[in-house]
Amino acid sequence: MSKIVIIGAGKTGRGFLARLLREEQQEIVFIDKNAELVEQLNNEKEFHIRFFGDVREPYKIDHYQAYTWENASLEDAELILVSVGGQNLSDVGKELAKLLRKDRHYYIITCENASHPSATLREAIGKENISVSESTVFCTTIEDGGLDINSENYPYLQCDAKLLEGYVPNAKTIKAISNFSDFLTRKLFTYNAASCVIAYLGWTKGYTNYADAANDEEILKLLDQNYTVTNKVLCKEFGYEKGDQEEFAALSKAKFCDRTIVDTVARNARDPQRKLGANERIIGPIKLLHKYGEDASVLERTAAAALLYDNNGETAWKEIKREKTPEQILKDICGLAEDSEIYRNILSYVSTIKY
Repeated sequence: MSKIVIIGAGKTGRGFLARLLREEQQEIVFIDKNAELVEQLNNEKEFHIRFFGDVREPYKIDHYQAYTWENASLEDAELILVSVGGQNLSDVGKELAKLLRKDRHYYIITCENASHPSATLREAIGKENISVSESTVFCTTIEDGGLDINSENYPYLQCDAKLLEGYVPNAKTIKAISNFSDFLTRKLFTYNAASCVIAYLGWTKGYTNYADAANDEEILKLLDQNYTVTNKVLCKEFGYEKGDQEEFAALSKAKFCDRTIVDTVARNARDPQRKLGANERIIGPIKLLHKYGEDASVLERTAAAALLYDNNGETAWKEIKREKTPEQILKDICGLAEDSEIYRNILSYVSTIKY
């Protein structure tokens, strides 16, 4: 029977990917360089996924095998999922190259949010009989002592269908997306934009705990207002089905508002100079909202809060603010013309925000 190989048995590998596959009754093989972890997996023969907020019963992961690179095999591998840090992709590629047979084709998906991970892994493997796709990982996972994992109940792994070159994964929980670059924009304008609304508006209200900010009554109202218009324009721009986009947005809101996920406003607000980029998560969706004549006030207010944001750890941002006025930042970093409506709207909010 064909099996799906998970390279990297850390919290994403065993806490998210393994759960998605076992929910589809897939046979799993773990490969990990940590011999102690591999031994523990084989000795205990099972572990449990517990879900934030107890939204469902704990899920048992069993019927798997685990190996180190020294005794691993890809003989029955239908699909290979690589869940390691971006800095480890080159080492994984070299190990994979030793195990790949010349007489068959292999399908691989990188499963972490690094920059161009599929290209990095493909280059490290250095063989032609491979198709290497990449995915986005939305699911938050936290180790719970031993092998057990605390996890968000996120239902899918979305990956780039084009890079799979016609192969369709035999698991409904792995969604191959045809226009993956559009999907990444969708994520940026839905998830990341909403995260900025919470982080920067939360900062103006004095919050340090991220979930506290996300559950603030006023911020929640603004968040819902922004989701409504953003969902509408993303469907118009990319042709997404209304219900599917609304589910996509709702999953992000549930994650942000979950008090059992420990996070900080500072972590989500860091590097405002990057988040305020011309096509990034704040200015990008504002432009799209204006394109379709929708209300962009929530994100314009968020952009103003980001311009004012201050934190002791933001050395680069502090230097930028010393050198540039908010007007100059809007022109030089946000790429906005002085005579544009977006430029004027954001500046009008700057003068009204108290923090």
